[in-house]
Amino acid sequence: MPDWDDIFNEKGKVFLEPHPEMARISELLKAKGAKRILDLGCGSGRHLLFFLKKGFEVYGMDASPRGISIAEQWLLEENLKADIKLHRMEEKFPYEDNFFDAIISIQVIHHNKMKEILITISEIVRILRKGGIIFITFPRFGEIWNETSDLKEIEKGTYIPQKGKEKGLPHHFFTVEEIQDVFSSFNLLEIYNDRKNHRAILGIKK
Repeated sequence: MPDWDDIFNEKGKVFLEPHPEMARISELLKAKGAKRILDLGCGSGRHLLFFLKKGFEVYGMDASPRGISIAEQWLLEENLKADIKLHRMEEKFPYEDNFFDAIISIQVIHHNKMKEILITISEIVRILRKGGIIFITFPRFGEIWNETSDLKEIEKGTYIPQKGKEKGLPHHFFTVEEIQDVFSSFNLLEIYNDRKNHRAILGIKK
């Protein structure tokens, strides 16, 4: 099965510009006094650079050695430093309880079956302090992905594309009800479709 290492090897950085909501999220984090941020699934580093340039203490975690290598080189070129770890998101995160003020994760946590996704979410809860902020996005079923796409369902709500750049990678499509259920440890301030037409959630840990 291919993974993001293959994609980074073939395409390089892949993503160059930060998510369109990041300027707003950055201002919100500053207003809430957040300092220490984790980019969960940091990939080749676009959001590491963005938040470092905004003055935050930034950490990154990703399962792709090639993505991390690209990120480290990009940071070096910009004379910036972040703490980046190679680690899979379905395993216990290498951070202490209540360590972060905020966690962002853009188009990452859906790449698993629900059993593994729940592990990821429980780890997000563990390492985020009370009152900490999450901003997470994932694909929305019904636009680019729909019943006419070449998708193979492997469990309820989880599909594997049979073609395209993400061929072979599992994708779970959350319903709004699922979001409210699996993120029950958070006060969800916003659940909406972002400017990329992805589902986005903004929440505060209870």
